[in-house]
Amino acid sequence: MDELLYRQMPHSLEAEQAVLGSMLIDANCIKDVMEKLRPEDFYLRQNREIFETIYSMFLYSKPIDGVTVAGEMERNGTYDENTTRNYLVQLMEVTPTSANVNEYADIVRDKALLRAIATVASDITGMVQDGTGGASAVLDAAEQKIYAVRRGRSAQNMEQISVVLQGVLDHLAELSAAGGKTLPGLSTGLSAVDDKINGLSKSDLILLAARPGMGKTSFALNVALNVAKASGKAVAVFSLEMSKEQLVTRVLSNEALVENGRLISGNLRESDWVKIAEAASTLSRTDIKIDDNPLLTVADMNAKCRRIENLGLVVIDYLQLMTSAGGKGYSGENRQQAVSDISRMLKIMAKELQVPVLCLSQLSRANEKRDDKRPMLSDLRESGAIEQDADIVLFLYRDDYYNEDSEKHNIAECIVAKNRHGETGKVELRWMPEYTTFGTLERRYEDE
Repeated sequence: MDELLYRQMPHSLEAEQAVLGSMLIDANCIKDVMEKLRPEDFYLRQNREIFETIYSMFLYSKPIDGVTVAGEMERNGTYDENTTRNYLVQLMEVTPTSANVNEYADIVRDKALLRAIATVASDITGMVQDGTGGASAVLDAAEQKIYAVRRGRSAQNMEQISVVLQGVLDHLAELSAAGGKTLPGLSTGLSAVDDKINGLSKSDLILLAARPGMGKTSFALNVALNVAKASGKAVAVFSLEMSKEQLVTRVLSNEALVENGRLISGNLRESDWVKIAEAASTLSRTDIKIDDNPLLTVADMNAKCRRIENLGLVVIDYLQLMTSAGGKGYSGENRQQAVSDISRMLKIMAKELQVPVLCLSQLSRANEKRDDKRPMLSDLRESGAIEQDADIVLFLYRDDYYNEDSEKHNIAECIVAKNRHGETGKVELRWMPEYTTFGTLERRYEDE
Protein backbone atom coordinates (compact mmCIF):
# COMPACT_ATOMS: atom_id res chain seq x y z
CA MET A 1 0.00 0.00 0.00
CA ASP A 2 2.82 2.41 0.89
CA GLU A 3 4.49 1.63 -2.45
CA LEU A 4 1.29 2.58 -4.31
CA LEU A 5 1.14 5.88 -2.44
CA TYR A 6 4.70 6.69 -3.43
CA ARG A 7 3.75 6.17 -7.10
CA GLN A 8 1.11 8.89 -7.01
CA MET A 9 1.64 11.88 -9.26
CA PRO A 10 3.42 14.79 -7.53
CA HIS A 11 1.13 16.93 -5.35
CA SER A 12 1.02 18.62 -1.96
CA LEU A 13 -2.24 18.23 -0.06
CA GLU A 14 -1.05 20.64 2.63
CA ALA A 15 -0.16 23.40 0.15
CA GLU A 16 -3.47 23.02 -1.72
CA GLN A 17 -5.42 23.26 1.53
CA ALA A 18 -3.36 26.23 2.72
CA VAL A 19 -4.05 28.14 -0.52
CA LEU A 20 -7.80 27.52 -0.29
CA GLY A 21 -7.88 28.30 3.44
CA SER A 22 -6.01 31.57 2.89
CA MET A 23 -8.55 32.70 0.31
CA LEU A 24 -11.46 31.80 2.60
CA ILE A 25 -10.12 33.75 5.58
CA ASP A 26 -8.65 36.70 3.65
CA ALA A 27 -10.36 37.83 0.42
CA ASN A 28 -7.56 40.37 -0.19
CA CYS A 29 -5.11 37.64 -1.14
CA ILE A 30 -7.37 36.10 -3.79
CA LYS A 31 -6.16 38.35 -6.62
CA ASP A 32 -2.55 37.25 -5.97
CA VAL A 33 -3.50 33.58 -6.14
CA MET A 34 -5.52 34.08 -9.36
CA GLU A 35 -2.40 35.39 -11.09
CA LYS A 36 -0.52 32.21 -10.27
CA LEU A 37 -2.96 29.31 -10.30
CA ARG A 38 -5.65 27.74 -12.47
CA PRO A 39 -8.20 25.09 -11.44
CA GLU A 40 -6.26 22.29 -13.17
CA ASP A 41 -3.24 23.03 -10.94
CA PHE A 42 -5.10 21.37 -8.04
CA TYR A 43 -4.58 17.62 -7.88
CA LEU A 44 -7.46 16.61 -5.60
CA ARG A 45 -10.92 16.89 -7.21
CA GLN A 46 -12.55 18.42 -4.13
CA ASN A 47 -9.88 21.13 -3.92
CA ARG A 48 -10.21 21.78 -7.64
CA GLU A 49 -13.98 22.23 -7.37
CA ILE A 50 -13.62 24.67 -4.47
CA PHE A 51 -11.03 26.70 -6.37
CA GLU A 52 -13.22 26.75 -9.50
CA THR A 53 -16.09 28.10 -7.38
CA ILE A 54 -13.92 30.83 -5.83
CA TYR A 55 -12.54 31.66 -9.28
CA SER A 56 -16.04 32.12 -10.69
CA MET A 57 -17.14 34.23 -7.71
CA PHE A 58 -14.02 36.40 -8.00
CA LEU A 59 -14.74 36.96 -11.69
CA TYR A 60 -18.16 38.40 -10.86
CA SER A 61 -16.96 40.35 -7.79
CA LYS A 62 -19.06 38.33 -5.34
CA PRO A 63 -18.15 38.33 -1.62
CA ILE A 64 -16.01 35.32 -0.75
CA ASP A 65 -15.91 33.48 2.59
CA GLY A 66 -16.77 30.04 3.91
CA VAL A 67 -20.53 30.64 3.93
CA THR A 68 -20.83 32.27 0.49
CA VAL A 69 -18.59 29.63 -1.15
CA ALA A 70 -20.74 26.85 0.36
CA GLY A 71 -23.87 28.54 -0.99
CA GLU A 72 -22.34 28.93 -4.46
CA MET A 73 -21.30 25.26 -4.51
CA GLU A 74 -24.86 24.28 -3.66
CA ARG A 75 -26.10 26.28 -6.64
CA ASN A 76 -23.58 24.83 -9.10
CA GLY A 77 -24.12 21.24 -7.96
CA THR A 78 -20.69 20.51 -6.43
CA TYR A 79 -21.89 20.60 -2.81
CA ASP A 80 -21.99 17.38 -0.77
CA GLU A 81 -24.11 17.72 2.39
CA ASN A 82 -22.02 15.14 4.26
CA THR A 83 -18.56 16.51 3.59
CA THR A 84 -18.35 19.93 1.91
CA ARG A 85 -19.29 22.25 4.80
CA ASN A 86 -17.04 20.37 7.27
CA TYR A 87 -14.19 20.42 4.77
CA LEU A 88 -14.51 24.19 4.25
CA VAL A 89 -14.38 24.71 8.03
CA GLN A 90 -11.35 22.43 8.21
CA LEU A 91 -9.56 24.46 5.50
CA MET A 92 -10.00 27.67 7.53
CA GLU A 93 -8.90 25.99 10.77
CA VAL A 94 -5.66 24.51 9.37
CA THR A 95 -4.62 27.88 7.88
CA PRO A 96 -3.55 30.17 10.72
CA THR A 97 -2.59 33.08 8.43
CA SER A 98 -2.76 34.11 4.78
CA ALA A 99 0.58 35.91 4.97
CA ASN A 100 2.40 33.01 3.26
CA VAL A 101 -0.19 32.41 0.53
CA ASN A 102 2.28 33.17 -2.30
CA GLU A 103 4.63 30.48 -1.02
CA TYR A 104 1.74 27.99 -0.77
CA ALA A 105 0.67 28.86 -4.34
CA ASP A 106 4.25 28.39 -5.62
CA ILE A 107 4.31 24.88 -4.16
CA VAL A 108 0.98 23.99 -5.81
CA ARG A 109 2.18 25.39 -9.15
CA ASP A 110 5.49 23.53 -8.92
CA LYS A 111 3.73 20.22 -8.31
CA ALA A 112 1.34 20.89 -11.19
CA LEU A 113 4.31 21.51 -13.51
CA LEU A 114 5.94 18.26 -12.41
CA ARG A 115 2.72 16.39 -13.20
CA ALA A 116 2.56 18.06 -16.61
CA ILE A 117 6.19 17.07 -17.30
CA ALA A 118 5.45 13.48 -16.31
CA THR A 119 2.44 13.41 -18.64
CA VAL A 120 4.45 14.85 -21.54
CA ALA A 121 7.28 12.38 -20.94
CA SER A 122 4.76 9.53 -21.09
CA ASP A 123 3.26 10.91 -24.32
CA ILE A 124 6.70 11.22 -25.93
CA THR A 125 7.62 7.68 -24.91
CA GLY A 126 4.34 6.47 -26.41
CA MET A 127 5.08 8.26 -29.70
CA VAL A 128 8.52 6.65 -29.89
CA GLN A 129 7.20 3.17 -29.10
CA ASP A 130 4.33 3.48 -31.58
CA GLY A 131 6.77 4.37 -34.33
CA THR A 132 4.15 6.59 -35.98
CA GLY A 133 6.62 9.27 -37.10
CA GLY A 134 10.26 9.85 -37.85
CA ALA A 135 12.74 11.28 -35.37
CA SER A 136 12.31 14.82 -36.73
CA ALA A 137 8.52 14.75 -36.36
CA VAL A 138 8.71 13.27 -32.85
CA LEU A 139 11.34 15.82 -31.81
CA ASP A 140 9.20 18.71 -33.08
CA ALA A 141 6.12 17.36 -31.28
CA ALA A 142 8.17 16.87 -28.10
CA GLU A 143 9.45 20.47 -28.22
CA GLN A 144 5.90 21.76 -28.70
CA LYS A 145 4.67 19.80 -25.69
CA ILE A 146 7.55 20.92 -23.47
CA TYR A 147 7.08 24.53 -24.60
CA ALA A 148 3.39 24.33 -23.70
CA VAL A 149 4.33 23.15 -20.21
CA ARG A 150 6.94 25.90 -19.85
CA ARG A 151 4.29 28.50 -20.70
CA GLY A 152 2.11 27.05 -17.98
CA ARG A 153 -0.60 25.51 -20.07
CA SER A 154 -1.34 22.10 -21.54
CA ALA A 155 -1.86 22.00 -25.28
CA GLN A 156 -4.56 19.37 -24.87
CA ASN A 157 -6.72 21.08 -22.25
CA MET A 158 -9.93 22.81 -23.18
CA GLU A 159 -10.44 26.00 -21.21
CA GLN A 160 -13.58 27.11 -19.43
CA ILE A 161 -15.05 30.34 -20.81
CA SER A 162 -14.90 31.95 -17.35
CA VAL A 163 -11.09 31.55 -17.35
CA VAL A 164 -10.75 33.13 -20.79
CA LEU A 165 -13.29 35.81 -19.88
CA GLN A 166 -11.16 37.00 -16.96
CA GLY A 167 -8.24 37.75 -19.28
CA VAL A 168 -10.50 39.52 -21.78
CA LEU A 169 -12.06 41.70 -19.07
CA ASP A 170 -8.64 42.57 -17.63
CA HIS A 171 -7.45 43.61 -21.09
CA LEU A 172 -10.58 45.72 -21.64
CA ALA A 173 -10.05 47.40 -18.27
CA GLU A 174 -6.47 48.34 -19.26
CA LEU A 175 -7.61 49.79 -22.58
CA SER A 176 -10.46 51.69 -20.93
CA ALA A 177 -8.18 53.10 -18.22
CA ALA A 178 -5.96 54.49 -20.96
CA GLY A 179 -8.96 56.29 -22.45
CA GLY A 180 -8.85 54.21 -25.62
CA LYS A 181 -5.52 55.81 -26.57
CA THR A 182 -3.45 52.67 -26.04
CA LEU A 183 -2.94 50.36 -29.01
CA PRO A 184 -4.23 46.80 -28.44
CA GLY A 185 -1.09 45.54 -30.20
CA LEU A 186 2.55 46.54 -30.68
CA SER A 187 3.17 49.76 -32.58
CA THR A 188 4.66 49.54 -36.07
CA GLY A 189 6.21 52.97 -35.56
CA LEU A 190 4.02 54.34 -38.35
CA SER A 191 1.01 56.01 -36.73
CA ALA A 192 -1.12 55.98 -39.90
CA VAL A 193 -0.68 52.21 -40.23
CA ASP A 194 -1.30 51.66 -36.49
CA ASP A 195 -4.59 53.58 -36.71
CA LYS A 196 -5.73 51.32 -39.52
CA ILE A 197 -4.79 47.90 -38.10
CA ASN A 198 -4.66 48.71 -34.33
CA GLY A 199 -1.03 47.67 -34.14
CA LEU A 200 0.42 44.17 -34.31
CA SER A 201 -1.71 41.89 -32.14
CA LYS A 202 -0.67 38.68 -30.40
CA SER A 203 -1.10 35.48 -32.43
CA ASP A 204 -1.72 37.43 -35.68
CA LEU A 205 -0.17 36.41 -38.99
CA ILE A 206 0.47 39.65 -40.90
CA LEU A 207 1.35 39.28 -44.58
CA LEU A 208 3.28 42.12 -46.23
CA ALA A 209 3.36 41.72 -50.01
CA ALA A 210 4.71 43.78 -52.89
CA ARG A 211 6.60 43.56 -56.17
CA PRO A 212 10.42 43.54 -55.93
CA GLY A 213 11.91 46.96 -55.22
CA MET A 214 8.89 48.41 -53.42
CA GLY A 215 10.54 48.32 -49.98
CA LYS A 216 9.14 45.20 -48.29
CA THR A 217 12.33 44.42 -46.39
CA SER A 218 12.81 48.08 -45.43
CA PHE A 219 9.24 48.29 -44.10
CA ALA A 220 9.71 45.07 -42.10
CA LEU A 221 13.01 46.29 -40.62
CA ASN A 222 11.37 49.60 -39.70
CA VAL A 223 8.71 47.69 -37.79
CA ALA A 224 11.22 45.30 -36.18
CA LEU A 225 13.42 48.17 -35.00
CA ASN A 226 10.50 50.15 -33.61
CA VAL A 227 9.07 47.16 -31.72
CA ALA A 228 12.48 46.36 -30.23
CA LYS A 229 13.06 49.99 -29.15
CA ALA A 230 9.57 50.87 -27.94
CA SER A 231 8.52 47.63 -26.24
CA GLY A 232 11.86 46.32 -24.97
CA LYS A 233 10.85 42.88 -26.25
CA ALA A 234 12.98 40.54 -28.32
CA VAL A 235 12.46 40.50 -32.09
CA ALA A 236 13.41 37.48 -34.20
CA VAL A 237 14.29 38.22 -37.84
CA PHE A 238 14.65 35.31 -40.27
CA SER A 239 16.18 36.45 -43.56
CA LEU A 240 16.18 33.84 -46.32
CA GLU A 241 17.38 36.33 -48.95
CA MET A 242 19.73 38.92 -47.47
CA SER A 243 22.75 38.29 -45.24
CA LYS A 244 22.97 39.44 -41.62
CA GLU A 245 25.49 42.09 -42.59
CA GLN A 246 23.24 43.51 -45.31
CA LEU A 247 20.28 43.69 -42.92
CA VAL A 248 22.27 45.38 -40.17
CA THR A 249 23.69 47.88 -42.66
CA ARG A 250 20.14 48.83 -43.63
CA VAL A 251 19.04 49.14 -40.02
CA LEU A 252 22.11 51.26 -39.27
CA SER A 253 21.31 53.56 -42.21
CA ASN A 254 17.75 53.88 -40.94
CA GLU A 255 18.72 54.66 -37.35
CA ALA A 256 21.71 56.91 -38.13
CA LEU A 257 20.06 58.67 -41.10
CA VAL A 258 23.22 58.12 -43.13
CA GLU A 259 22.70 57.25 -46.80
CA ASN A 260 22.72 53.49 -47.34
CA GLY A 261 24.90 53.92 -50.45
CA ARG A 262 27.63 55.64 -48.42
CA LEU A 263 27.56 52.87 -45.81
CA ILE A 264 27.98 50.26 -48.54
CA SER A 265 30.79 52.10 -50.33
CA GLY A 266 32.50 53.36 -47.16
CA ASN A 267 32.57 56.90 -48.54
CA LEU A 268 31.78 58.49 -45.17
CA ARG A 269 32.14 62.02 -43.83
CA GLU A 270 33.40 62.92 -40.37
CA SER A 271 29.86 63.87 -39.28
CA ASP A 272 28.59 60.45 -40.46
CA TRP A 273 30.80 58.67 -37.94
CA VAL A 274 29.21 60.58 -35.06
CA LYS A 275 25.74 59.55 -36.26
CA ILE A 276 26.87 55.96 -36.79
CA ALA A 277 28.37 55.74 -33.29
CA GLU A 278 25.14 57.03 -31.70
CA ALA A 279 23.02 54.68 -33.80
CA ALA A 280 25.26 51.70 -33.00
CA SER A 281 24.91 52.47 -29.30
CA THR A 282 21.11 52.55 -29.61
CA LEU A 283 20.96 49.36 -31.68
CA SER A 284 23.24 47.52 -29.24
CA ARG A 285 20.66 48.08 -26.50
CA THR A 286 17.89 46.39 -28.51
CA ASP A 287 17.24 42.66 -28.48
CA ILE A 288 17.02 41.91 -32.20
CA LYS A 289 18.12 38.41 -33.17
CA ILE A 290 18.91 37.66 -36.84
CA ASP A 291 19.14 34.29 -38.60
CA ASP A 292 20.12 34.30 -42.29
CA ASN A 293 20.09 30.53 -42.91
CA PRO A 294 18.31 30.19 -46.30
CA LEU A 295 17.25 26.59 -45.65
CA LEU A 296 15.17 27.15 -42.52
CA THR A 297 11.77 25.46 -42.24
CA VAL A 298 8.84 26.68 -40.17
CA ALA A 299 9.61 23.96 -37.63
CA ASP A 300 13.19 25.27 -37.32
CA MET A 301 11.94 28.83 -36.79
CA ASN A 302 9.36 27.70 -34.26
CA ALA A 303 11.97 25.77 -32.28
CA LYS A 304 14.36 28.75 -32.25
CA CYS A 305 11.61 31.18 -31.21
CA ARG A 306 10.51 28.99 -28.32
CA ARG A 307 13.94 29.46 -26.77
CA ILE A 308 13.83 33.27 -26.93
CA GLU A 309 12.82 34.92 -23.67
CA ASN A 310 10.38 37.85 -23.81
CA LEU A 311 9.71 37.41 -27.54
CA GLY A 312 7.59 40.22 -29.00
CA LEU A 313 7.66 39.83 -32.80
CA VAL A 314 8.79 37.43 -35.53
CA VAL A 315 9.74 38.74 -39.00
CA ILE A 316 10.25 36.38 -41.97
CA ASP A 317 11.72 37.56 -45.30
CA TYR A 318 10.20 35.98 -47.33
CA LEU A 319 7.52 33.29 -47.77
CA GLN A 320 8.28 31.96 -51.26
CA LEU A 321 11.91 31.20 -50.33
CA MET A 322 10.89 28.94 -47.46
CA THR A 323 11.02 25.17 -47.70
CA SER A 324 8.55 22.79 -46.13
CA ALA A 325 9.61 20.42 -43.36
CA GLY A 326 12.43 18.27 -44.62
CA GLY A 327 13.67 20.86 -47.10
CA LYS A 328 12.09 19.20 -50.13
CA GLY A 329 11.76 21.38 -53.21
CA TYR A 330 8.45 21.83 -55.03
CA SER A 331 7.35 23.09 -58.42
CA GLY A 332 4.06 23.82 -60.17
CA GLU A 333 0.96 22.69 -58.33
CA ASN A 334 3.07 20.95 -55.69
CA ARG A 335 4.75 24.26 -54.92
CA GLN A 336 1.34 25.86 -54.39
CA GLN A 337 0.51 23.09 -51.92
CA ALA A 338 3.84 23.61 -50.15
CA VAL A 339 3.24 27.38 -49.78
CA SER A 340 -0.27 26.60 -48.54
CA ASP A 341 1.18 24.25 -45.89
CA ILE A 342 3.84 26.80 -44.90
CA SER A 343 1.32 29.64 -44.46
CA ARG A 344 -0.87 27.39 -42.31
CA MET A 345 2.11 26.42 -40.15
CA LEU A 346 3.05 30.09 -39.76
CA LYS A 347 -0.43 30.88 -38.43
CA ILE A 348 -0.20 27.96 -36.01
CA MET A 349 3.24 29.23 -34.90
CA ALA A 350 1.83 32.70 -34.24
CA LYS A 351 -0.95 31.23 -32.08
CA GLU A 352 1.40 28.93 -30.21
CA LEU A 353 4.02 31.61 -29.50
CA GLN A 354 1.32 34.24 -28.79
CA VAL A 355 3.23 36.87 -30.77
CA PRO A 356 2.56 38.58 -34.12
CA VAL A 357 4.35 37.03 -37.09
CA LEU A 358 5.13 39.45 -39.94
CA CYS A 359 5.80 37.46 -43.09
CA LEU A 360 6.87 39.05 -46.38
CA SER A 361 5.59 37.73 -49.69
CA GLN A 362 6.24 38.28 -53.38
CA LEU A 363 3.46 39.26 -55.77
CA SER A 364 2.89 37.82 -59.23
CA ARG A 365 3.33 40.02 -62.33
CA ALA A 366 -0.46 40.14 -62.85
CA ASN A 367 -0.70 43.70 -61.52
CA GLU A 368 1.80 44.98 -64.11
CA LYS A 369 -0.56 43.99 -66.92
CA ARG A 370 -3.30 46.27 -65.59
CA ASP A 371 -3.65 50.00 -66.09
CA ASP A 372 -4.04 50.43 -62.34
CA LYS A 373 -1.04 48.59 -60.99
CA ARG A 374 -2.09 48.67 -57.36
CA PRO A 375 -1.90 45.12 -55.97
CA MET A 376 -4.97 43.01 -55.19
CA LEU A 377 -5.39 39.85 -53.13
CA SER A 378 -5.55 37.77 -56.32
CA ASP A 379 -1.98 38.91 -57.12
CA LEU A 380 -0.48 36.91 -54.25
CA ARG A 381 1.85 34.30 -55.67
CA GLU A 382 0.73 30.71 -54.94
CA SER A 383 -2.32 32.44 -53.43
CA GLY A 384 -5.40 30.81 -51.87
CA ALA A 385 -4.33 29.60 -48.45
CA ILE A 386 -1.99 32.56 -47.87
CA GLU A 387 -4.91 34.97 -48.08
CA GLN A 388 -7.06 32.69 -45.95
CA ASP A 389 -4.52 32.12 -43.15
CA ALA A 390 -3.38 35.73 -42.78
CA ASP A 391 -5.21 37.93 -40.28
CA ILE A 392 -3.95 41.07 -42.01
CA VAL A 393 -2.70 41.50 -45.59
CA LEU A 394 -0.73 44.66 -46.40
CA PHE A 395 0.43 45.72 -49.87
CA LEU A 396 3.10 48.34 -50.65
CA TYR A 397 2.71 50.42 -53.80
CA ARG A 398 4.68 53.39 -55.13
CA ASP A 399 3.31 55.18 -58.16
CA ASP A 400 6.67 56.74 -59.01
CA TYR A 401 8.09 53.21 -59.41
CA TYR A 402 6.01 52.86 -62.57
CA ASN A 403 5.52 56.51 -63.59
CA GLU A 404 8.56 58.79 -63.56
CA ASP A 405 6.31 61.86 -63.89
CA SER A 406 4.12 60.84 -60.94
CA GLU A 407 2.91 63.64 -58.67
CA LYS A 408 3.45 61.33 -55.71
CA HIS A 409 7.23 61.34 -55.75
CA ASN A 410 8.66 59.24 -52.88
CA ILE A 411 5.18 58.64 -51.48
CA ALA A 412 4.20 55.03 -50.82
CA GLU A 413 0.75 53.58 -50.29
CA CYS A 414 0.27 50.95 -47.62
CA ILE A 415 -2.88 49.16 -48.77
CA VAL A 416 -4.74 47.18 -46.08
CA ALA A 417 -6.38 44.54 -48.32
CA LYS A 418 -7.55 42.28 -45.48
CA ASN A 419 -8.08 43.11 -41.83
CA ARG A 420 -9.70 40.61 -39.52
CA HIS A 421 -9.91 43.23 -36.76
CA GLY A 422 -11.33 46.19 -38.62
CA GLU A 423 -11.64 48.09 -41.86
CA THR A 424 -9.62 47.81 -45.05
CA GLY A 425 -8.32 50.81 -47.00
CA LYS A 426 -5.03 52.57 -47.62
CA VAL A 427 -2.71 55.05 -45.94
CA GLU A 428 0.06 57.11 -47.49
CA LEU A 429 3.63 57.02 -46.17
CA ARG A 430 6.80 58.88 -46.93
CA TRP A 431 9.47 56.77 -48.67
CA MET A 432 13.07 57.83 -48.06
CA PRO A 433 15.14 55.71 -50.49
CA GLU A 434 18.49 57.11 -49.40
CA TYR A 435 17.91 55.68 -45.90
CA THR A 436 15.76 52.73 -47.09
CA THR A 437 13.08 53.68 -44.60
CA PHE A 438 9.46 54.75 -44.36
CA GLY A 439 7.98 57.58 -42.33
CA THR A 440 4.67 59.34 -41.80
CA LEU A 441 3.57 62.15 -44.08
CA GLU A 442 3.30 64.43 -41.03
CA ARG A 443 7.07 64.13 -40.63
CA ARG A 444 7.49 64.90 -44.32
CA TYR A 445 5.70 68.22 -44.02
CA GLU A 446 7.62 69.14 -40.87
CA ASP A 447 10.94 68.47 -42.59
CA GLU A 448 10.01 70.62 -45.53
